[in-house]
Amino acid sequence: MTISDRLTHIDTSGKADMVDVADKPVTTRTAIAEGAVTMRPETLALIVSGNAKKGDVIATARIAGIMAAKKTHELIPLCHPLLLTKVSVDIEPDATLPGLRVRALAKVGGQTGVEMEALTACSVACLTIYDMAKAVDRGMTLTGIRLVEKTGGVSGDYRAE
Repeated sequence: MTISDRLTHIDTSGKADMVDVADKPVTTRTAIAEGAVTMRPETLALIVSGNAKKGDVIATARIAGIMAAKKTHELIPLCHPLLLTKVSVDIEPDATLPGLRVRALAKVGGQTGVEMEALTACSVACLTIYDMAKAVDRGMTLTGIRLVEKTGGVSGDYRAE
């Protein structure tokens, strides 16, 4: 087995290559990614109260994640531009972290998956939370960003354990 048999973005000579999806069937594909931003309890309380100096952290992070999903092909060199049919970003406080849990869903009717769009949405939402609250807590940590689930496509469905 050569590296090109295992990695779809590497050609037979080992060079990066965009996958040709022209002959793949159009199917409904979804992906869900999750992550979290851990922080001091008082930082979480400030964000939840809506009194952060820069404004509504959760609403801003949600919009940033949605915007990022739509720009994934501009950020990740070998991603295809997709006509996303749905992107949602849910952000929930979790006192046990303490912090905010982020979950992003991306959906498309297309010839390639939306895993990178969901992961990008989640990552940028987490980065936005950090950016908006860093003045009060530079010790926040972005953690656990991962693909939780994907459906559709030739490779079938996937669910993280």
